[in-house]
Amino acid sequence: MPHGRRAVLRLAAALGATATVGVLAADRFATPETAGGAAPAPRGTPAAGPAAGPPAPAARPLPSAYRLQPMTAYAPPAFRRAVPPVRQRPFLSVSGTGRSMVLTFDDGPDPRYTPGILETLRQYDCRAMFFVCGEMAVDNQDLLREMDADGHVVGNHSWSHPLVPKLKPSRIRDELGSTSEVVERAIGAAPLWYRAPYGAWNKHSFEIGAELGMEPLAWTVDTLDWTEPGTGPIVRRVLDGAAPGVVVLSHDAGGNRSQSVAALRRYLPELLDAGYRMTVPRR
Repeated sequence: MPHGRRAVLRLAAALGATATVGVLAADRFATPETAGGAAPAPRGTPAAGPAAGPPAPAARPLPSAYRLQPMTAYAPPAFRRAVPPVRQRPFLSVSGTGRSMVLTFDDGPDPRYTPGILETLRQYDCRAMFFVCGEMAVDNQDLLREMDADGHVVGNHSWSHPLVPKLKPSRIRDELGSTSEVVERAIGAAPLWYRAPYGAWNKHSFEIGAELGMEPLAWTVDTLDWTEPGTGPIVRRVLDGAAPGVVVLSHDAGGNRSQSVAALRRYLPELLDAGYRMTVPRR
């Protein structure tokens, strides 16, 4: 091969190798946007947006059934609340300091009676627990928010007040889960306590309640106000049963509860004068 042709071929090979190295180096240090082939905009030049409309929002997971944990799957692990143990029986009383008692009201909220109970509790600066039914709570979420704003504990009393031992586990989960969902939607936090309707518990209710992050609470003193015995008998049952750690059961819905509202106005100041302090359990 003539000397001039060999020199030309060597020069072409050298230029090709240099170009290949340059391309590989540029690809290695390119950003994801420029590596795909699009040229970056010059400095100071606004980046081009989509052809029409604002940028598409980031995809969010589809909604699912109410979770069995009290915190969402997207919350940082450090903020997850521990699931309580599965109990074999509910709490019948609460431990506290001094002469403390717990007042509880079931079956509400009812716009005819719950506001009167809240008013009396507010008058004496006392806290109580309200175990709500989902079918009542869903239409009275303003009362749930009022309970929460006043510092009361909102508990779970199922959706439709069924006899729990007669239900399948899936139905128990629906009853408790649906009610917890309504409460959380209204006040921003799911219930941490639940009470079985009629005080009828079973193994599945303890297991599912724990999965939902709730502890079971029963009562020590039953006012029997649901029988509408009159204001006087309700007052006497509360005062006779008063003792440290006692949990009192009353109702603010499920029937005519005017006697329950009137009884609270009478026995609450007497309990306070006797040195009792109305409290709520904390977790």
